Amino acid sequence: MKKIILSIAVGLLSLTTFEGMSQNKNKVIAHRGAWKNTGATENSIGALEHAIRLGCYGSEFDVHMSADSVLFVLHDHSIKGTHIEKSTAQELSLIKLDNGEALPTLEAYLKAGSKQKKTRLILEIKTSSVSKERSLALATKCVEMVKKLKVEKITDYIAFDFDVCLKVKQLAPKAHVEYLNGDKTPDEIGAAGLDGIDYHFNVFKRKEEYIPAMREKKLTTNVWTVNDEPTMKWFLERNVDYITTNEPELLLSISK
Repeated sequence: MKKIILSIAVGLLSLTTFEGMSQNKNKVIAHRGAWKNTGATENSIGALEHAIRLGCYGSEFDVHMSADSVLFVLHDHSIKGTHIEKSTAQELSLIKLDNGEALPTLEAYLKAGSKQKKTRLILEIKTSSVSKERSLALATKCVEMVKKLKVEKITDYIAFDFDVCLKVKQLAPKAHVEYLNGDKTPDEIGAAGLDGIDYHFNVFKRKEEYIPAMREKKLTTNVWTVNDEPTMKWFLERNVDYITTNEPELLLSISK
C-alpha cells in the first residue's frame, strides 16, 4: 500500500513539474516586445508589458548609449532625426514615442521588467556607429545596470559584435550570452565559452546541422525574425530552443 501511495505521489510530482515547465518555458521571444498587434510602439515599455501579459518566454529589446553615457532603449541609431550616440540624455529625454511614452532609459525599462519573473529580458547590446570602444563601454554599462537593479536572474544578453559577447561573459560569467551575427560555428561558440547562437532563419536554413550540433554541446539555439506560420513550424519541428518573432500571438497559438 505504501509503495502504491509513493508511486502516485511521484507521478503527481512529475506531472506538476512537467506542467510547470510547459507553462513557464515556451519558445516565444517577442521581437522588440509585443507591439505589432497591440498598438504599442516597438521597444516601448508598453510593448514589454504586452509581451509579459501574453506569457512570452522572453521579450527582446535594443540598447544604445548617449553622448554622456546614459543608456536608452531603441532599435535604430537615430529617432526623429536625433542620433542617440551624438545626443545628451537631456536632449533624448524630450523625445516621445509614437504611443506617447518617453524614449525609455534602460533603467526605466528594467525596472518595469523587474515587476515579474516569468518573462525573460533579452537585452541586445547594439554595435556602436562611432567606435569599438563605445560598443565595449556600452556592454560594461549594461552589465552594471542589470546588477544594480538586481535583475540578473531574468536577463539574457545578445549582440552582433563577438567581442561584446566575450566582454559580457568576462564581466558576468553566469549570464546567458548568445551571438547574433551568424558567422561562428558551434565549435567556435563552445570554445569561446558563450551559451548559444541567435541567428537569422536563413543561416539555419543553410546550416541546419547547427541545430543538433548545438544541442549536443548543451548550448542554445535561437532564431530571428520568424513571422510566418510555415517557417515557425519548420523550426518547431527541428526543436530549436527559442523563436524570436514580431507575431508572438501566432507562435503561441501554434506551439501549444
